[in-house]
Amino acid sequence: MELGVVELSRLQFAMTAMYHFLFVPLTLGLSVIIAIMETVYVMTGRPIWRQMTKFWGTLFGINFVLGVATGITMEFQFGMNWSYYSHYVGDIFGAPLAVEGLMAFFLEATFVGLFFFGWDKLSKVGHLTVTWMVALGSNLSALWILIANGWMQNPVGSVFNPDTMRMEMMSFYDVLFNPVAQAKFVHTVSAGYVTASVFVLGVSAWYLLKDRHVELARRSISVAAAFGLASALSVVVLGDESGYTASHTQRMKLAAIEAMWKTEPAPASFTLVGFPDQEARETHYAIHIPWAMGLLATRSLDQTIPGIEELVEEAKKRIESGIVAYDALMKIRTEREAARASGTRPTADVSSHTDSPELRKAFEDNSDNLGFALLLKRYVDDPTQATPEQIEKAANDTIPGVAPLFWTFRIMVGFGFLFIAFMAYFFWKSSFGGERYPRWALIFAVCLIPAPWIAAEMGWFVAEYGRQPWTVDGVLPTALSASQLSVQELFITLGGFVTFYSILFIIEMALMIKFIRKGPYQDVEETEAWEAQHERRLGAMDDSGLAAPSPAE
Repeated sequence: MELGVVELSRLQFAMTAMYHFLFVPLTLGLSVIIAIMETVYVMTGRPIWRQMTKFWGTLFGINFVLGVATGITMEFQFGMNWSYYSHYVGDIFGAPLAVEGLMAFFLEATFVGLFFFGWDKLSKVGHLTVTWMVALGSNLSALWILIANGWMQNPVGSVFNPDTMRMEMMSFYDVLFNPVAQAKFVHTVSAGYVTASVFVLGVSAWYLLKDRHVELARRSISVAAAFGLASALSVVVLGDESGYTASHTQRMKLAAIEAMWKTEPAPASFTLVGFPDQEARETHYAIHIPWAMGLLATRSLDQTIPGIEELVEEAKKRIESGIVAYDALMKIRTEREAARASGTRPTADVSSHTDSPELRKAFEDNSDNLGFALLLKRYVDDPTQATPEQIEKAANDTIPGVAPLFWTFRIMVGFGFLFIAFMAYFFWKSSFGGERYPRWALIFAVCLIPAPWIAAEMGWFVAEYGRQPWTVDGVLPTALSASQLSVQELFITLGGFVTFYSILFIIEMALMIKFIRKGPYQDVEETEAWEAQHERRLGAMDDSGLAAPSPAE
């Protein structure tokens, strides 16, 4: 297979996935924020909170619809661009996606309609239940998708079946409670909460700068700052958990993120900044923080983190073991085909029960490393004929691009700490500063709106690019996963996807800007009447703090 086909297939999926993820974080976070706002409305009865729920709910609806449009095409790509991947691991990967469609997406889509059209048809508590179900459905969708993605990072609960020549699920429980999937879920969802909080806070800051919808803006900032601060703190804590799981399940990715070429004595230092040189296998002008990496990745003082060079040597041994498994597997297949062709055994009897015990044992003893032998397919059709030089090349292929991972990870982490400081400042001002915000802070809040999307895209880049050269880590190389397509076909579809998704992104931005400029147009008269009555009540308070009776009362 041409490497160009694989690269273009990867580029096309990366483009569609990153476009789609422009919509996902805001959906996750806004669904919870509007549920919080409506909860306050039900508890207090103040119309301003219903107005806030409807206004931010409108922006949520725009984002949700366009997010669905960009997400549907992604699942079709598994069959179109990654057909061998779908055949090889579809038994495991397809199950969480099917549950997501049947449970989470239908739940979310059903209750979204009730959210928008049920205000006058449902009781307050009934509509609040609907809103929380929308939030639950959004987050359940993320859970099942990240369970599928987590299995690609750490393929547990499955085994290769030489009878079907496919990976098959052995334990749905292990797939569901995969530690990588769980860490990715809470980290990704928290990042979505931060994204929505920054968005709500930034738009509200713009209203305060324009002196429009001040009451809605002040209350929205209070909710977004409190919710965003808790979320930003959890992103950092849960990101640390992701790093800890990577130290056990994806050691090469962790070493590449750190640009750790050689194994250091425990506890390893953390490279704050530097310039990784993959050719020379060293990091120029590196600034280290002693002990930090060892403490974060292993939570101990005596456990070592293997460096890239040590992991490459380990990959060589696994490739050699995988060659043994591949050779045994091919001989087992040859024996079965010969038995079928001779007619000495019925087809149904030609199974694992008739295999040579020696071959079967050789395969089972080395089957965990079969995927490493498949790395040689890039250089030789038959891995058993690979030369030492080809094994060396395949082992070096297990090193992802270090410099891109090194810098994108640090940009993501830098944004994470910026969000903590940003949210803490606005939380302090909204809680203890009388909701008085300096003009510079409001301008900064508006300018910061794109930042969480940049951080989220960086996070996905680290997660997916850092897994290379694997589609399923240690099981299936990316170079073998793609469909048999031509370069011309991929250029055409890539151009079509980019054009279509760009149009949807422009529509999203146009609609968002239109409705933000329009402001909270629903329930305006009722909200203003309530606020005016509330002001009159406050004005009628006597010196003792008791409300004096008014003529209206």
